[in-house]
Amino acid sequence: MQTSCYHCSEPCDDTIKADDKAFCCNGCKQVYLLLNENNLCNYYKLEKNPGIKAKGKFTSERFGYLEDAAIINKLVEFNSTQQTNVVFQLPQMHCSSCIFLLENLHKINEGIVTSKSNFQKKEVFIVFNPQLITLRKVVELLAFIGYEPNITLNDTRNKKPVTFNWKQIYKIGVAGFCFANIMMLSFPEYFSGGNIGQAGLKETFTWMNLALSLPVLFFSASGIFISAWKGLRQNYLNIEAPIALAIVVTFGRSYYEITTGHGAGYLDSGTGIVFFMLIGRWFQNKTYESFSFDRNYKSYFPLGVTVIKDGIEKNIPVTQLKKADRIILRNEEMIPADSILIKGNASIDYSFVSGETTPVEKKTGDLIYAGGKQTGSSIELEIIKEASQSYITELWNNDIFNSKKNEEKSFIHPWSRYFTLALFTIAFFTILFWWKYDSSKILPSLTAVLIVACPCSLLLSATFTYGNMLRIFGKNKLYLKNASVIEALAKVNTIVIDKTGTITQNKPSQVTYEGTPLTAKELLAVKNITRHSSHTLSKIIASSLQSEPGSLHVEEFKEYAGKGLEAKVNNMYVRMGSAGFINQFDHGLISYDTGTHVHVMMNDVHMGKFTVSNQYRDGIQELADNLKKEKYGLYILSGDNDSEKEKLKKIFNKNTQLRFNQSPQQKLDFIKSLQGFSISSPGLRGKNVLMLGDGLNDAGALMQSNVGIAVSDNSSQFSPACDAILDGTNVKLLDKFIAFARSGKTIVTISFILSILYNIVGLSYAVRGMLSPMIAAILMPASSISIVLLVTVLSSISARTKNL
Repeated sequence: MQTSCYHCSEPCDDTIKADDKAFCCNGCKQVYLLLNENNLCNYYKLEKNPGIKAKGKFTSERFGYLEDAAIINKLVEFNSTQQTNVVFQLPQMHCSSCIFLLENLHKINEGIVTSKSNFQKKEVFIVFNPQLITLRKVVELLAFIGYEPNITLNDTRNKKPVTFNWKQIYKIGVAGFCFANIMMLSFPEYFSGGNIGQAGLKETFTWMNLALSLPVLFFSASGIFISAWKGLRQNYLNIEAPIALAIVVTFGRSYYEITTGHGAGYLDSGTGIVFFMLIGRWFQNKTYESFSFDRNYKSYFPLGVTVIKDGIEKNIPVTQLKKADRIILRNEEMIPADSILIKGNASIDYSFVSGETTPVEKKTGDLIYAGGKQTGSSIELEIIKEASQSYITELWNNDIFNSKKNEEKSFIHPWSRYFTLALFTIAFFTILFWWKYDSSKILPSLTAVLIVACPCSLLLSATFTYGNMLRIFGKNKLYLKNASVIEALAKVNTIVIDKTGTITQNKPSQVTYEGTPLTAKELLAVKNITRHSSHTLSKIIASSLQSEPGSLHVEEFKEYAGKGLEAKVNNMYVRMGSAGFINQFDHGLISYDTGTHVHVMMNDVHMGKFTVSNQYRDGIQELADNLKKEKYGLYILSGDNDSEKEKLKKIFNKNTQLRFNQSPQQKLDFIKSLQGFSISSPGLRGKNVLMLGDGLNDAGALMQSNVGIAVSDNSSQFSPACDAILDGTNVKLLDKFIAFARSGKTIVTISFILSILYNIVGLSYAVRGMLSPMIAAILMPASSISIVLLVTVLSSISARTKNL
């Protein structure tokens, strides 16, 4: 008996079976059993559901080369004893079913930690445990389920270009050609009222229309039928089901009328339905790809790196890095590309990649993978691969740092979930109504109902609104991790702002020194130790010192977040930091400061202090005034002393709470208290808090807050705990960003209401038999296009009104 393979839908007999399902080969059968065993049979419910024909087990040495250490090092992007990261191109990826299967590989093999697909690039990013599964076994698993990777050993990041979906274009072309000719051959029928005088002419045109409709039904509409059938076979009503039913009803009734001689049928409407449906799908796919590109923060990511050439340091964008470039990395700065350690003591924190917080020590000549952070003194590296910025930004969405604070879906999703079921209910009552009053109107009314109420416009409302908003945010140098951050940003009612490096800037400030005069060698030691730090005040002091040229060897460098730093420089132990930090070693030090001070201690002797006059960012006063008008709860936190208290009071109002000498833990605890996390009052209703910090001392607070925004001044120093990264020059736009996020929900609501009204009006006409299937077929994609254009225009207008 001829049937279709349950997995890949290719023709087969019923000799290979499992669970009463037929398969074309043992490979497809084994993939099904694998999915079924791991509760992954939802794979067969989604979109164009047929799986790719499985190739079965590999008993040959086809992938044996993947056991070679040199080849493995060339393919992988990170490798440790517990974790290996690799990216493969999968040209076979073609639908949401593929994405579902590929992102559930961890359920098939426990050695896979996580897998994420990039549909537009046809890539999958896989993290696996090398102690449980090898790279070769990962590739064999992918090939076994039908997704053999395209492996390019010369350069794994230079993938083959994604092939164009010509089959979709062919289907649209066939449907358009046949639809146009059927319409042309139907003109005599339209204009004569069905009474064509020439004998046999009507029958000739009618049978020609039937012949032209067959390619549309069996080729152009095949994807719709396959998807709907797969869903029904799993007792699931997907979005294709009502469209498939409308096509079956229209074509079935038409063929009945033509073959029995009772009429010309509705083949013009039927082929029109398929043509406009395919056009709508093509438009949605192209728009989705466009927005996927526009909201791709990877191309906007504000990472910079310090390059050294001929002894001169220069900061450049990480995307401009080339092989053989020499770069300097300071404490807490990220490694932007795979490199070789040339100079210094490397202690690499790979928690950004693997979640493992224990630093890995590296010696000169060792390979250091991108994505780690240097903890300790500055090091010099030589780039061996061009900077893979996309890889580093992929790590930003590492599951390790994903909390549940922004997982809330748009309010549209619960409404759209039961849309298909509601539509079939309306269609059922339409049949009952016209059965009682006029059975001749059952077919056109039912067909129009099923077509006009396609929920595409409903589902696109939030998707394209937030997609366009992410693009606009990116143009203004605010880089959001995902669209859900927009909704969280819209709910903010309390703002907590760090001072140093956030509302103050790194531009040259006035720096003075008080205390025991420092010798030229001691000044050089101070300059060298501050050059190893990425803290704002350290950078300011380092750039202000006009010491004699030279470089001293820095050892045992340590930096304590929010406190200070220490290191050994040419056998001299140097400590620099706040009064509280130095007081731990010299209890006679006066703790009261009258300015922003960095104290200096050499060989346990307090030498003096550097006083730094902070410069505030441009537009901070205007930002403060705007936040006052909007009546946000406003708090300023600082790890420094209260020397800037009076200046801050002038910028912000007297109701703004100012807190100084705050440690990173105190900042985190303060965020918790605002959110209502209290043991004594567990039911307290908390605030929606936005934390704005520099990302170094504020990682915990950024993670704890409802929205954490890290401020970056073209530096590779930022926190993976944040929800967004803001370029330091645009801190002044914070109030406008929040207002724009709030307008986004309004735009989504407007488009949602319009979609509902469209469906109500369309259904009311269709149920009453006042809307033809042809008009319904035209309105369906038109509504989707209108919604996309509407939300794009509204979000752009909203951005302009807020000067974004």
